[in-house]
Amino acid sequence: MTVQTQKYALMEKVSNKEGIISALAFDQRGALKKMMAKYQETEPTVEDIELLKSIVSEELTPYSSSILLDPEYGLPAAQIRDSQSGLLLAYEKTGYDATTTSRLPDCLVEWSVKRLKKEGADAIKFLLYYDVDGDPYVNLQKHAYIERIGSECAAEGLPFFLEILSYDETIEDAGSIAYAKVKPRKVIEAMSIFSDKRFGIDVLKVEVPVNMAYVEGFAQGNEIAYTKEEAATYFKQQDEATSLPYIYLSAGVSASLFQETLEFAHESGAAFNGVLCGRATWADSVQIYMEQGEEAAREWLRTEGRQNIESLNAVLEKTAHSWKERVSSSK
Repeated sequence: MTVQTQKYALMEKVSNKEGIISALAFDQRGALKKMMAKYQETEPTVEDIELLKSIVSEELTPYSSSILLDPEYGLPAAQIRDSQSGLLLAYEKTGYDATTTSRLPDCLVEWSVKRLKKEGADAIKFLLYYDVDGDPYVNLQKHAYIERIGSECAAEGLPFFLEILSYDETIEDAGSIAYAKVKPRKVIEAMSIFSDKRFGIDVLKVEVPVNMAYVEGFAQGNEIAYTKEEAATYFKQQDEATSLPYIYLSAGVSASLFQETLEFAHESGAAFNGVLCGRATWADSVQIYMEQGEEAAREWLRTEGRQNIESLNAVLEKTAHSWKERVSSSK
């Protein structure tokens, strides 16, 4: 098979039968440790983290087209996922150097795409922090880094999912209205840049182009940064910025707000191809797991967690488009 034919087949493996990517994201590491540490005085153990990832994988992958995990703590969870669920593995180190604004990317040093493939990966995910207005030399380094990963994925015939998290080197608080006002251009231009064929990207995993907490009708007492019409225009511009399949990340918002956001995106003309949804699905299980144990967490996942995914899947059925509309098997 050609590389593109292999990638196409693996893209089908991580999608549902309609060509929608309904993926569960649980590659969190540093953020997960912080969530778990809130409920005990000692640092979470490797065993605690691996077990939580495993029970989430076992209980929720029957309702997801695929799961995103990390090779540091997630390999046991990968082994017990539902047999019909595809596997994406993360390739980046967690977090970034907070002493500089550069946020340069870094791979897990013990891993390569070849090694992740050997562990059963159907696709590779890499997270990149990117400021379109940032230091040109820093951005040049980031471009070269992503080109290398794209070449690795092409050599192994694995789809390359690039997660872009936009930021501003001069604005510390990404949740502020100051950043909300510049976010649309940051997100849209970054998508356009990394749609270039030289990067070898197959799917973009992206933020929605606005902070919904500052959108008219969603703000709940916050200052308004965008009217509904302006927000809708940004969603449409985001869709037009790339010819690649793209999926939305949940960015830690509640399950209900994420679903409302997807409906708004669809109504705005965004032909997105699915989601990689993490904390909006499983976050509430963390406290239960830490305070009440494995069985109580499993019970929550079987009820509330499953409901979160099934509700999300119902929204995707009405709003998302098949990635096959953007990709041909002979491409």
